[in-house]
Amino acid sequence: MTTDPLVEVRESFELTDFMASDSFNLVGTGDVPHWFDLVGLATQTLGAFASCLSRYIGDETGECPAVGVDRRLAALWTIYSIRPKGWAPQSAWNPVGGDYRAKDGWIRVHTNHHLKPVLNVLHCEPEKNSVAQAISNWDAEALEDAIVGAGGCAAVMRSIEEWRQHPQGIAVAQAPLIDWQTWPSVDPKPAAVSSELPLKGLRVLDLTRVIAGPSASRFLSLFGADVLRIDPPFWEEPGIAAEMTLGKRCAGLDLRKKSDREVLSTLVQSADVLLHGYRPGALAKLGFGPDDLRELNPKLIDVSLCAYGWTGPWSQRRGFDTLVQMSCGMVDHAMAAAKESEPEILPFAILDYSTGFLMAAAAVEALRQRKKEGWVMSAKLSLARTADLLLRTKRNSIDGAKPFAPETKEDLDPRIEQTEWGQAQRLKLPFRIGGLNPTWRYPAGPLRSSPATWSQFD
Repeated sequence: MTTDPLVEVRESFELTDFMASDSFNLVGTGDVPHWFDLVGLATQTLGAFASCLSRYIGDETGECPAVGVDRRLAALWTIYSIRPKGWAPQSAWNPVGGDYRAKDGWIRVHTNHHLKPVLNVLHCEPEKNSVAQAISNWDAEALEDAIVGAGGCAAVMRSIEEWRQHPQGIAVAQAPLIDWQTWPSVDPKPAAVSSELPLKGLRVLDLTRVIAGPSASRFLSLFGADVLRIDPPFWEEPGIAAEMTLGKRCAGLDLRKKSDREVLSTLVQSADVLLHGYRPGALAKLGFGPDDLRELNPKLIDVSLCAYGWTGPWSQRRGFDTLVQMSCGMVDHAMAAAKESEPEILPFAILDYSTGFLMAAAAVEALRQRKKEGWVMSAKLSLARTADLLLRTKRNSIDGAKPFAPETKEDLDPRIEQTEWGQAQRLKLPFRIGGLNPTWRYPAGPLRSSPATWSQFD
């Protein structure tokens, strides 16, 4: 990472600076009783995004709008924001995935898109009892290594102490929350900031999938950014498409084909922000490494995430929110504190959502610096580094924690969203930025339903 003064300033972009701001207010009482402060992390990361957008607006108007975050709505948004009317989305989980007892401990296998490697290692039927019987004959770490080596996804349940001493845990703890790189100045983007849609006219190319990255681009689209999501032809996520495609157009490209790589190159050339969640080095193999991207578009802001961190022996490892929970000790601590006999993952994907909110914050902050100073910045984040924040909030007791009041109709935005699957409503926004009342340009829709071209704003 470079050591110029700008990067040092941006290192203060932890979270406490935003929460201490006089223009930042928290509302809402109650909590999600848990052994970690889930609501605190959701609130702070949402606040980081809203605060960055307030500063972006303030640079144009001379006054930063006040920011407020509703703790209860923040918690609800990290579960599901959509409320279907007369229909229901498919389950987001493959039934084989989950926690299993090995000979010497617990292991979690993730099978949503990686079932075949698990079955190839276990030599069993795709059925929970068969998988459980096969796993019971393995040592947990040996099975983790075998599944990962076969291209699958698995995580042994480790304690916090074991994670702190693990080479990957050490590497993650030493990394910044957001790893910034800054390139020499270019001409700032000469775009005026709309009072209602401050990101209008900016183009965001979204190569992320599942939750973290799509939740970032969803909020960028809320404030006017033209978000184009790209998926390969074989990818489906029916359980969360209605949740995560809101506000964006979704196209398809097969980057194994030269012609589709050329289309992506054209899109990159006129993009302002690129969001991606490929493992380190994966895009470079397709011809879109950092140097390639800068040659295509010297003004491009690159915001990326991975599961286990960008350095260390697991930097190339596939991972998901629940697997990182198992690896870093969260599940073990919750199981022990609750005196349960079996592990249980966190009640919602807090690592995914919080990392996504930070990605959105990083994108806006980089846009602000490009517009104000002419700097071009990239930002790297990881689920494991966000998990490190949550580990610091470990609780040994939840006695006296008052749960949030149940959801009511008053929590819903009255506007009806006409999705491809039927009508729906969304939760009200979990944050407030001055008097802005933004809305999404597009309802949720299926993957690969739009052409791979930029739209023309009115």
